Amino acid sequence: MHLADRRRLLVEAAIAEFGLHGLAGTTTDAIARRAGISQPYVVRLFGTKKALFIAAIERCFDRVASTFREAAESAEPSRRLQAMGEAYKHELFDRERLLFQLQGYAAAGDPEIRELVGRRYGELWKEVADLSGAGPQAVKAFFAVGMLLTVAAAIGVPELAEDNAWARDLLA
Repeated sequence: MHLADRRRLLVEAAIAEFGLHGLAGTTTDAIARRAGISQPYVVRLFGTKKALFIAAIERCFDRVASTFREAAESAEPSRRLQAMGEAYKHELFDRERLLFQLQGYAAAGDPEIRELVGRRYGELWKEVADLSGAGPQAVKAFFAVGMLLTVAAAIGVPELAEDNAWARDLLA
């Protein structure tokens, strides 16, 4: 396995572990075990746990941006924003990435992570606006609904809907 493949495997394992336990609660040993490699190799490849967390943030933003680009490119110009929204719904089924995405926002108490997440969120915002041609209000609504869907999926709204009217309303 090449170095780039090992790094990719390790970032995927990190996304899963950080998603479950956050930056502070995750050990490099747990990530190494999930990836099937030694803990010293994690340190050799990334240096620090925080550097690995940052690489995982980059990977997740790259994936969402790629999802949006592919959806926009395959849609008629007037339907691009809608196509990006539909494509994002598929991302909601990847629970590990979804939880990690929320952990990235939660870790924004760290100035370096806050800068990265803020910059990447801004880049994603601009890309959605550019790809869709939508105005600021439509882009704001797009991101607002996206965050609502992200939180709803993370807390399991479909399962909650059986016993909770608010969850049924959200899904309607």
